[in-house]
Amino acid sequence: MKHPINKKILMPVMLLGSFLSILNQTILNVALPDLMNEFEIGATTVQWLITGFMLVNGILVPVTAFLMKRFTTRQLFLSSMAFLFAGTFISAIAPGFEFLLVGRLIQAAGAGIIMPLLMTVVFVVYPKEGRGTAMGFIGLAMIVAPAIGPTLAGFVIEQFSWRWIFIGMLPLVAIVILLSLKFLVNVSETSKAKLDLTSIILSTIGFGGLLFGLSNAGDKGWGSAEVLIFIALGIVLLFLFCRRQIMSKDPLLNLSVFKVPMFTTTTIISVMVMFVMYADMILLPIYLQTSRGFSVLDTALLLLPGALVNALLSPVTGRILDKFGPKPIVIVGLCFLIPSIWGVTHLTDATTYNYLMIRTVFLRIGLSFLTMPLNTAGLNALPNHLNSHGSAVTNTVRQLAGSIGTAMIITIFTSRTNSHAAQMVDTNQALSPSQLAQKSSILGTNDAYLFMLVLGIIALVVTVFMRKERSSEQEEAIEVKKMKQPAEGR
Repeated sequence: MKHPINKKILMPVMLLGSFLSILNQTILNVALPDLMNEFEIGATTVQWLITGFMLVNGILVPVTAFLMKRFTTRQLFLSSMAFLFAGTFISAIAPGFEFLLVGRLIQAAGAGIIMPLLMTVVFVVYPKEGRGTAMGFIGLAMIVAPAIGPTLAGFVIEQFSWRWIFIGMLPLVAIVILLSLKFLVNVSETSKAKLDLTSIILSTIGFGGLLFGLSNAGDKGWGSAEVLIFIALGIVLLFLFCRRQIMSKDPLLNLSVFKVPMFTTTTIISVMVMFVMYADMILLPIYLQTSRGFSVLDTALLLLPGALVNALLSPVTGRILDKFGPKPIVIVGLCFLIPSIWGVTHLTDATTYNYLMIRTVFLRIGLSFLTMPLNTAGLNALPNHLNSHGSAVTNTVRQLAGSIGTAMIITIFTSRTNSHAAQMVDTNQALSPSQLAQKSSILGTNDAYLFMLVLGIIALVVTVFMRKERSSEQEEAIEVKKMKQPAEGR
């Protein structure tokens, strides 16, 4: 017997679980400089705590489409929370970097399940006219959690140590598990779907190889044989993965969603926005702590006002999307985002703390108008039978764009920092080793932000040429009309 769906209980429980899952994705960002010192590793190694998390997340998202066919909502949600709890426990007791990375990857396995599950639940229990508002509340988890995470982590690290980030998370995850056992019900029917293991292998090795190659380019150079081999391997396997999905009758990731122009356009813009969003979350803490000497707590507090603005705007932008459509809201968001990125392309050792805080608030305003509205607009344009596939594709692209974008930004930052340091040595500038490291790091940060600025401008150009949204009902009506025309002609 199917239980009645109580949205007032179902959504808060799932949102809390999602919030904790996404919180873990960026909660270590402000701790990266400390972890680099403690484990004696470089930026290209420590960034795997972030990119590895997003990579596993992205690879598991398409698998979730299969899992949602085989298992109930309740089973999947509880499994995701169990993975999150286990990964958090391992991270809390990790004796070294390798164990910490393993814990993070297990956490990511849980987080990779929950977000597409949550989006699918929204499209099942809410009518189309209410989805924008519902997705706006999901934005509280998707946008605010990554923004608040570093602030919470900064306070915990300042008072205790980075381990307490995970120790403090354990009871919260346990509470969500208990609430889920009591209140969570199923919202979909199960079936005996088959798992395409070949596709999983192709996507895992493909994305992993591409990410590994991009991550190592900063240290070993773009001309390195190892870097070129892994990037080429990744591209070839990803091509084979996409080809297999297109030809399969029951694909792991249904790429036919890209036949809908609005979905394709919003996805392209989302990729560039994710690049900017996650890159800023890593670059800014490194600049503040490594180049400027600010504390972890100082860094966290600088991010707090932007996080609060996100919390206020996320539900509002959902309602604005329902009223005005995607194009105006995306243009407004980019008009905040682009100047915010341009404002940090000329950082110096005297850039003021308040300036960076105000700039970050403007960036967060822009992101509030971009992330969830783009996702919702793309999914709303799909026919109803493609909703779950669209959700899987959207979340996969979002996570992989974040991981690949982060790796590329760190690579650009590292290679440009090394290049600037070599130039200053060649020109015989009278600098101490610490001054050389500081100055070259700041110049490398500027170059990385300049790359992000270019992405923002490209996103604006794509948005300007965005076609007027056509609803899924209109699309289906057009298809019906096309089918009737030959019959009428006979």
